[in-house]
Amino acid sequence: IRWRAFMLNPDMPSDGMERNAYLALKFGSSQRAMELYSMISKAGFEEDILFAFGDIYRTPSTVDPHRLIGWAGERGHQGEVVDAMFQAYFLKGVDIGDRANLVTIASTAGLDGDEVEAFLANDEGVDTVLAEHNLAQRIGVNGVPCFILDGRYAVSGAQSPEVLQRMIDSAHETSAA
Repeated sequence: IRWRAFMLNPDMPSDGMERNAYLALKFGSSQRAMELYSMISKAGFEEDILFAFGDIYRTPSTVDPHRLIGWAGERGHQGEVVDAMFQAYFLKGVDIGDRANLVTIASTAGLDGDEVEAFLANDEGVDTVLAEHNLAQRIGVNGVPCFILDGRYAVSGAQSPEVLQRMIDSAHETSAA
């Protein structure tokens, strides 16, 4: 699996936004967002995933998190960083727009904290994040998750393992023909 950048909120200010203000802007009200999060939390609970949506106080710009994910991929730690980032944000409410938090997340995923800090201190990777985001928009991606297989097959939204397996089988059959 290779993770690519796609920003749900590409116009987010670089320092993020207070969560309730964001929810009101995105969903019409923070109450409507809480209803949606309640449904997601119930589904997560059934899978032993305890989302901490109430602990998220800022909605971050995801440019730096996406930069870090790309950089980690170049070092063979992309999956670990993504897992650690998802756990920090969704299960603990950690502000992933804060560079110090990103250093901690990357360190727990096996990367050198000093190297991560130095990387995040410059703009390396910003152009790649923006280019990947723009490409995703051009090919019709409008949400996450979106799985693209072999550059030709795409399926959007949360999918069952069976749906993903059919997609993989279909791609394999086509490439074997």
